[in-house]
Amino acid sequence: MVIGDSTFLVTGGSSGFGAAVGRLLLERGANVAFADIDLKGAQAEAVRNAERGFAVRVDVTDGGSVEEAVTSVTSRFGPLRGVVNCAGIAPAQRIIGREGPHSLDLFAKVVSVNLIGTFNVMRIAAAAMAGNELDAHGERGVIINTASVAAFDGQIGQAAYAASKGGVVSLTLPAARELGRHAIRVVTIAPGIFETPMLRGMPEEVQKALGEGVPFPQRLGRPGEFASLVGHIAENAYLNGEVIRLDGALRMAPR
Repeated sequence: MVIGDSTFLVTGGSSGFGAAVGRLLLERGANVAFADIDLKGAQAEAVRNAERGFAVRVDVTDGGSVEEAVTSVTSRFGPLRGVVNCAGIAPAQRIIGREGPHSLDLFAKVVSVNLIGTFNVMRIAAAAMAGNELDAHGERGVIINTASVAAFDGQIGQAAYAASKGGVVSLTLPAARELGRHAIRVVTIAPGIFETPMLRGMPEEVQKALGEGVPFPQRLGRPGEFASLVGHIAENAYLNGEVIRLDGALRMAPR
């Protein structure tokens, strides 16, 4: 896929991974819709890149909301060629805590946003992409999802988060196999510990300790490194049906 002049929808576009991905795609000449339930950051990104940037509100758990977002994007920029799912939440709670068993509502919410939300965007975007003309390389589109190393090395307190991201991992291959007949690729990135807004809110000594636990390089990952991998996946037509860990060789301890 040629990123330049292609149209991408990036969920979670207001901050962190989503904002970094959107900026990289814009730098490479793409049209980018920064989609988020909270548009403050997405609007800022779009204003800085008014010609090709566009902010659109979306609730990834709501089918109508996603359909409206896709329609808005395609009406403004033309056929949707890429989707990068970065929207997600990461609350922590033990299965048996001081206040009793894990909240079922919280578990359901995490799965709803992280797994069902990812699938919801995927299914609607794929339906839109399936009607695209084949590009010069025989593709119609690419869908890039975000899992986590917690899908493989979930820590104590991450039952809901790990389960939701494990679902995204398991979704990758069957989705790629099915959508291949429509010339649409599906790839998932499983990031380790990154300098996201959540981690930047922690004390500096905590951030340093987390970074030192990474074999190499001994630091937190940078959103730009995640975005760089997104760019490579979009451009490498033979990457399909794969889950790529981006973690500096980190394997998480139980706690």
